[in-house]
Amino acid sequence: MLSYIIHLPSGRYPIFAQIGTREPLSKKVAADIEDAIRSKRLVSGAKLPTEHQLCAQFGVSRTVVREAIRMLSAKGLASIVKGKGIFVRPFTAETVTDPLRLYLQLTSTRDYVLDVVHARQLIEPVIAAEAALRRSGDDIARLKGDIQQLRECEESSPRLAHLDMAFHLDIARASQNLIMPLLLDPIHRLMPEIKSSVYATVREAKASAVFWHEKVFAMILEQDAEGARQAMIEHLKVAEDHAQRMLRAQRAV
Repeated sequence: MLSYIIHLPSGRYPIFAQIGTREPLSKKVAADIEDAIRSKRLVSGAKLPTEHQLCAQFGVSRTVVREAIRMLSAKGLASIVKGKGIFVRPFTAETVTDPLRLYLQLTSTRDYVLDVVHARQLIEPVIAAEAALRRSGDDIARLKGDIQQLRECEESSPRLAHLDMAFHLDIARASQNLIMPLLLDPIHRLMPEIKSSVYATVREAKASAVFWHEKVFAMILEQDAEGARQAMIEHLKVAEDHAQRMLRAQRAV
């Protein structure tokens, strides 16, 4: 495939080469730009060439370029800022986890409350053990702050739910494994409604959460991996009991 050198107004060489016609042009343009993003030739937040420059570099029409950008935007890879240009979207945990959360919500054919609790029971005790071994001073400060905020919170159930889940996500971060927060985040994004209902239904739910968070935190602070794992197991057994009670109350209405 030939690559044509086209001098841009900035004087730099183009990022992309003209393309063939064996597949839809817009799809090929989108794939080439995506490859540049994945290979970090275009980094998070970078500005792409203008539509005119992209047309020249790829040797395609403006319609093709616009359709390619639409495809990239739908995948969460690019965004158009009016009056400024086309940019690589900044990458955050939400970029990865929001589609999974949406998938779980749209494809679930039954009440997924207990599925969420059971998934947490499988994953979080091991994460707590890893956090005990690898936590930093900053992690300890964050976890301590999470507990303090939950203890002092006198606001509505949604706020309590947010503070509750923040503690668990900070434990995942304390494991120093970048994948752990990404695994937990979509599960926890299903939790606010569940947790809010639990707090509204189970009178002792907040006191229980504070008690078990302190237990888990104490083991992490002492770098007791097995203690942290066991404390999280017990905590999530109680969480399952509260979820069951909440579901029974809802069914009774």
